[in-house]
Amino acid sequence: MSFSVGQVAGFAGITVRTLHHYDEIGLLVPSGRTRAGHRRYADADLDRLQQILFYRELGFPLDEVAALLDDPGADPRAHLRRQHELLTARIERLSRMAAAVEHAMEARTMGIDLTPEERFEVFGDHDPESYAEETERRWGDTEAYAESHRRTARYTKADWQRMRAESDDWNARYATLVADGVPPADPAAMDLAEEHRRHIGRWFYECAYPTHRCLGEMYVADARFTAYYEALGPGVAAHLNAAIAANADRHEG
Repeated sequence: MSFSVGQVAGFAGITVRTLHHYDEIGLLVPSGRTRAGHRRYADADLDRLQQILFYRELGFPLDEVAALLDDPGADPRAHLRRQHELLTARIERLSRMAAAVEHAMEARTMGIDLTPEERFEVFGDHDPESYAEETERRWGDTEAYAESHRRTARYTKADWQRMRAESDDWNARYATLVADGVPPADPAAMDLAEEHRRHIGRWFYECAYPTHRCLGEMYVADARFTAYYEALGPGVAAHLNAAIAANADRHEG
């Protein structure tokens, strides 16, 4: 079976012009042509295109992609292993970046509404302003950032103190629950996970269950968040991640 250039473009989510360019530079030359000269792509061509798109997604320039794919000693399985490693590393980087969003949602307004002295009074030795510029640069165009910015722009010092007090109270109760050996799937643990989700939604941005799952995963994937929760007690970060997942299952099931 073979496919037209339009069909392949549709499968791959790219333009016909891109496929023409790949053909012109020898990166992806279709296996066949019709009598009228139209390109026809075989399954092997689609396999190669998939490899090309993997490497392009990872930021490789086209000449390097060609060199990798045309290496006579390369094994297709080796390509997949390499791509898996690169994608895994990228996911970890993105997870760390996303974790900084939650870590710094209040950051942008801190230097406006609070003095440095007040900021430390509210947040102690955690200074969210240190993440503000990077947070805006990376996530300033996201809806979650915009929503949080709209909300926090109206917060007073008293609002921030109330938010921190709620957070500290929850931390103490969750640490006690973990220390008492309550399993993550226990209703008490799931109830506290739900309270954690609603706290985010109440103060910063709407936190749907899939979003909350991602946050839980970041608590164990990002060393800064792991350290924050582990300071509450050994195993708290992993326990919370599991409780968040169990709570999401409970509500989404």
